[in-house]
Parts: sequence; structure tokens; C-alpha cells
Amino acid sequence: MAPDPPEPEQLPICCKDIVTEFSKEILSFADSLFGLLSEALGLSSNHLKELGCAEGVDVAYNYYPPCPQPELTLGATQHTDTAFIAMLVQDHIGGLQVLHQNHWVDVPPMSQGLVVNIGNLLQVMSNDKFTSVEHRVLLKGAGPRVTAIAFFGIGYTSNSRLYGPIEELLSESDPPKYKKTTIQDFVAGAYKQGLDGTSFVQLLKLTDD
Repeated sequence: MAPDPPEPEQLPICCKDIVTEFSKEILSFADSLFGLLSEALGLSSNHLKELGCAEGVDVAYNYYPPCPQPELTLGATQHTDTAFIAMLVQDHIGGLQVLHQNHWVDVPPMSQGLVVNIGNLLQVMSNDKFTSVEHRVLLKGAGPRVTAIAFFGIGYTSNSRLYGPIEELLSESDPPKYKKTTIQDFVAGAYKQGLDGTSFVQLLKLTDD
């Protein structure tokens, strides 16, 4: 939906208005959120936005029908998000879990609330000051479950900028932990790896050699 949104006639008639409005509002909110994240890193409020983090967004809508035997499968296997950040709107059914201290913890739906996941790209840029969260989705006997997710960065493949640990965050005692990469190469590598429970950022780790 950004920076090059589809023409209105390319969107399904049943949801094109809400998709357009949701994308507009989520882009506006992202400006504020990336400002707060920049400040949390000790940087100016415009720093992450000036690096293009808020410029590209893909929006996905997931539909999980009721499952008669939810214990036999998963809605989404264990993974981290490839993006800078991902914003999720859950309905009342729930099913999202995050991995915390080797235990799966439910993330209860919150009316009119957003779940914001730090993505792999922002983990790399922050040099592990932010870390992407392992999560999965359980199916439910109730439903259907419907979610809307905005992924910032992964669709902006025309951006040729190299992304790596932000220089202002580095020091002699805290050197860079990751190689630099383009969004295109990062996303291609992550998609090739698939959702196998291993974060693609591990392949960008610099060694001591």
C-alpha cells in the first residue's frame, strides 16, 4: 500500500474502502511510532523515518475458519517478522502467542488496540537494542478469526539503501553485530528460509574471525 499503492479498481469491491482507509491511518500512526522508537534508542525523533523505515508498507488480511481439531495444527508456525515493525489488529477470537523465557504466552485481544512487533530489520539496525519477538498463531474451534497486519519495509524493494547497525549506536565496547544488507536481499533470504522457527538475522551475524 506504500509507496506505490494499487489503483482502487485493483482492490476487491467488498473491502477496498476500508483497506485504503486502514492503510492511510496506519501510515500516519507509524510516523509517531518510529519517532518514539528513535527516541528510545537515544536518537533524534526523525532518525528512523529519515532512514526510510516508515515509507513502505504491505498490508495482509488473514482469515482462519473454525477448526474442528485445533490441537492438530497451527495457524502460523513459530517465526519472527522480517519487517522493520509489524502492526497487528486482532479480532475477539485471539490465538496469537509470543515466546517469553522459553514459554508460550497468550496475547489477549484488546478492543481497538494494536499489537506492535519489532521486526528483524529493526533488530539489525538497533544492533540488538531492540529484538524481534518469536511468535505463532494457534487455531481455535471458534471463529472465524480475522486479522489485519501492516508490515513496514518488506515491500519497499525499490529502496537500494544498505541497512545495518546505526552508526550512532556503535562504540568500541558495542561494535556492529551484523552485516549490512538491502531490503531486497534480506527479504529474499528470509522468504527462501521460510517459517522454520529460526530468525534470518542469525545469518547476518558478524563473526569474530
